[in-house]
Amino acid sequence: MRKGIFHLAAGTALALALSVSTASAQKKYDTGASDTEIKIGQTVPFSGAYSVYANIGKTQAAYMKMINDQGGINGRKINLIQYDDAYSPPKTVEQIRKLVEGDEVLLTFQVIGTAANAAVQKYLNTKKVPQLFAATGASKFTDPKNFPWTMGYNPNYFVEGKIYGQFILKEYPNAKIGILYQNDDLGKDYSNGLKAGLGDKASKMIVAEASYEVSDPTIDSQVLKIKDAGADLFYSASTPKQAAQAIRKIHELGWKPVHIVDINASPVSATLQPAGLEASKGVISVQYGKDPADPTWKDDPGLKKYLDFMTKYFPEGDKMNTVNTYGYSTAQLLVQVLKQCGDDLTRENVMRQAANLKDVVLDIGLPGMKINTSPTDYRVNKQLQMMKFNGERWELFGPILEDAGPAG
Repeated sequence: MRKGIFHLAAGTALALALSVSTASAQKKYDTGASDTEIKIGQTVPFSGAYSVYANIGKTQAAYMKMINDQGGINGRKINLIQYDDAYSPPKTVEQIRKLVEGDEVLLTFQVIGTAANAAVQKYLNTKKVPQLFAATGASKFTDPKNFPWTMGYNPNYFVEGKIYGQFILKEYPNAKIGILYQNDDLGKDYSNGLKAGLGDKASKMIVAEASYEVSDPTIDSQVLKIKDAGADLFYSASTPKQAAQAIRKIHELGWKPVHIVDINASPVSATLQPAGLEASKGVISVQYGKDPADPTWKDDPGLKKYLDFMTKYFPEGDKMNTVNTYGYSTAQLLVQVLKQCGDDLTRENVMRQAANLKDVVLDIGLPGMKINTSPTDYRVNKQLQMMKFNGERWELFGPILEDAGPAG
């Protein structure tokens, strides 16, 4: 009898031990995660010359509030810690160190800007802290072999440049191209991508190249250099401030080149309105998301979700501003990754799930566009569609273009 009781007790103890070990095996945490909280850090240019991007961070914070109001992710609330870096790389370094070593975040999310991300990439990879969905499309941020802890969100600048090159060959095969580019990874990737798209015709078709520094007060002299070289197609590998200056200067000169701007410089509020809507008429770019100002989407369920979110959680924000739709989409994708993590909230699993996105459709993604990543392909957005500005809004045209090959 006593022997039977001993066996029963031992069996119960073993069962309890197994259930405890199974429970603990199910929940795995790194610094910044617990049963109740997931700490995420980011830098945002809330001040400075690039504060047009501040609304990205404001939209993301509002989105996390919505998620928390809905009960969080797998019962855990998101604690999004944001610091202003004024789009200054030295300040980004200082704030990211503070987030990692002081606030002890699980991951960094959507650090904004190519130079800012470049300044902290090695540090975050050495520390093995995810640099998730970096707000840049420079090729070095989709390089899992050399930087396994970094994943960019934006369409790869090199790939986007390649698509423009192929578009020019098809539509403007005799063009004389002038390139204005930002003198950093962003501008160089776009320029090199264009040349790759043009192939062996690049040297003949490109008649001028002019670079500028982010700190330059104006780019008038660069525009004049390109015009004087006889260009009839102006390719602007730039960000909103300089893209707006170029559009305005070209208009003032009465010059009428075919004008292509990269996707970073496509927001109406940040670029085209400051340049002048009439001056911006005819400008060409690409898109991978729905423009809320486009009547095409007035009955679209995904866009309706975005508009309802803005009304409730960011009422002071401009619903038509594509900077805000960008913030919404990136936040939605982060939530998808964290949901996939389940109870394994380790930094390693965050990157594993980010590199295992399968046919993810975002509310504001264009119809037919899906996000797929793998351990060898960190590119989140590799599908684009051409668009042209009609003086009031962007109009999409042509098929969805996809780059299936490796970037860069």
